[in-house]
Amino acid sequence: MSENKILKAGRPSEKKKAATLSALADKSDTVRVNFDLDREEHIKLKIYAAKAGKRVSEVLRELIAGLDS
Repeated sequence: MSENKILKAGRPSEKKKAATLSALADKSDTVRVNFDLDREEHIKLKIYAAKAGKRVSEVLRELIAGLDS
């Protein structure tokens, strides 16, 4: 190990900028949704998304947006 390197104590997250109210105002409230799929359903969903050039989350959000309440 090089003698020029000095280890320092502290959290890397302390170097991040503090969140401002204006930065937080642009974000909408979100929730995480978890559910189980069998392997075949998951593969089918991934293939569909890949063929459409989208992420699975985009496919699911578009499906939900098309639902009638």
